[in-house]
Amino acid sequence: MKIPPVLTALFALTVTVAFTGLVTIASAEELDGEETPELLGPLTRQEIEAAVPDWIEQEINSTPDLALAADLISALEDAEITVFMGTWCSDSKRELSRLWRAFDDLGIAESAAVSYIGVDRCKKEPRDLVDGVDLQYVPTFIVRRDGKELGRVVEESPVSIEADLLAILEAEKSGLVTAKPELLEDR
Repeated sequence: MKIPPVLTALFALTVTVAFTGLVTIASAEELDGEETPELLGPLTRQEIEAAVPDWIEQEINSTPDLALAADLISALEDAEITVFMGTWCSDSKRELSRLWRAFDDLGIAESAAVSYIGVDRCKKEPRDLVDGVDLQYVPTFIVRRDGKELGRVVEESPVSIEADLLAILEAEKSGLVTAKPELLEDR
């Protein structure tokens, strides 16, 4: 029986965290009767999955479009995506789990072009990383090329996270991309 890479990484990270204490947990909040850790600052996928293992189940149940995901990976060659997310946030869980499943299915352990920043529930901390970002909702996927923002997917992707990120990278979409019409009215 082959062990999925997600579970292998989770085990390795759990052991690492147990010995090194690398995961920074700012606080534990009560959510749906369960404590959900609030991780802040730069994070790795492995740190997130170790702290909130129910995200792995969401990954397993996700069905990304692998052709679009492969095109997305190719388009990331000269770009970067910064994901502001909350480990406490169901929208972050849904969108990131789908993206991570696509990476797994394509045999990509992690993309160096994608970075993750955990924020608090007010989206104000860590202050040095959120100042000037105009962060109002999570997740917020900010797509940049040559340091210039091309667009962002906020809270819920209207098509799919892989399709909408690719559309931004290919200049088919720009600005705020979201499935929440009320967010567009705020602009």
